Amino acid sequence: MPKAYVFTRYGGPETEALVDLERPRPGPGEVLVAVRAAGVNPVDWKQRTGYRRPGETGERAFPAVLGNEVAGVVEETGEGVTGFAPGDEVFGTAVAGGYAEYALLAAGITAHKPAELSFTDAATLPVAAATAYDGVHQLALPAGATLLVTGAGGGVGVAAVQIARVLGLRVVGVASEGKKDFLESLGAVHVPAGEGWADAVRPTAPDGVDGVYDLVGGEVLHEAAGLVRDRARLITAGAPSEEVERLGGARVARARNADVLRAVADLVVRGDLNPHVTLTLPLERAAEALHEVESGHARGKVVLEVGASA
Repeated sequence: MPKAYVFTRYGGPETEALVDLERPRPGPGEVLVAVRAAGVNPVDWKQRTGYRRPGETGERAFPAVLGNEVAGVVEETGEGVTGFAPGDEVFGTAVAGGYAEYALLAAGITAHKPAELSFTDAATLPVAAATAYDGVHQLALPAGATLLVTGAGGGVGVAAVQIARVLGLRVVGVASEGKKDFLESLGAVHVPAGEGWADAVRPTAPDGVDGVYDLVGGEVLHEAAGLVRDRARLITAGAPSEEVERLGGARVARARNADVLRAVADLVVRGDLNPHVTLTLPLERAAEALHEVESGHARGKVVLEVGASA
């Protein structure tokens, strides 16, 4: 039977297990893929602890497969699906988990993978790069403006820095001291995370920043709000809507469509966006991959490679 990496109840890493699961069958609007690569994201371990995405309803059935972004080869399509056929190489958002040999994708949030794009890189795009793309375009800052990105060294942050630079923005990135050279290589001004980081931004942007893309939340979000000139240009993917709205900002408005997937894939193919996959592991080592992301020490993206060569 096909393998999948699941969590059996809400909790910590002790709830995770590699198990045998029946191959899923695609329902209406779904595509079944043989997984070649699955991206690993902070939202994955957060869901294991009981986190629900905005708008997510219904009880979660256990065991629940971990993972949200997948690249693979179409095996079967569900009722009403057009534009996809068995053998197509695709990437998209998993319906019910992606750390598996087979996964269901929502056809509306699935795109054909360009031949020039590896499965490994494609698997980093549906969540991390797409979230970065949505947020930077939501801010709609003019070329030459200064964008502050908190949590700039993670998967979303690395993509946001690069997308912003393509649009002609000056980027100040807050990340650990160990990621200084990495962020500067992407064209960002690095500010070390930790106590006093906001004071360290001020010499770089004495009149305040034009926009903030927060990926951390909590006290970092509140400090960042004091640096932006117009709170309408404060967005977060790291805090609940009610928290950022109290500060005058907003959550990132996710488009969740294939157009955004095609746009970020095109950026990679053109060389404007490097997913910076820094760790790849087989499905059997999913526990290590998720721990690396949960620890907060991952630089760039972590990907599970599944099945045939990615």
